[in-house]
Amino acid sequence: MRDSMVKALSTLHTTMYRATRGRLGTRLVSNDMLLLTTTGRRTGAHHTVPLLYLRGDDRLIVIASYGGRSQHPEWYLNLLKNPAAIAQTGSNRRQVLAETMNSSDRTTWWPRVVDAYGDYAVYQGRTEREIPLVWLIDGA
Repeated sequence: MRDSMVKALSTLHTTMYRATRGRLGTRLVSNDMLLLTTTGRRTGAHHTVPLLYLRGDDRLIVIASYGGRSQHPEWYLNLLKNPAAIAQTGSNRRQVLAETMNSSDRTTWWPRVVDAYGDYAVYQGRTEREIPLVWLIDGA
């Protein structure tokens, strides 16, 4: 899918999610979706994207797959510069801190991620970069 189409669908999903306070747009491909708002690393502006997520202990997990493209998604690059973000699950918005999983945690969680949505294995096969898994920790 072309980047312009990804951006348009992301904007539509975000708009629907926000307008319904999470009543619509919280599920996609049989998985839970959240809205993640990051601060642009160049502009300082806020950017929001819908992302599939999993729950791990008391943290949320998001996947920086970008469909298996060779570069990381913009939201992930933003988090590397400024890990403070806002996660919205349903109508609940909370401050979070992002932290890329270490290799040990990723080894544990990657099979769970693929089990939740098998295309992540396809995406990993499309790229030489290791797709990051990111903890979203409450309390930024």
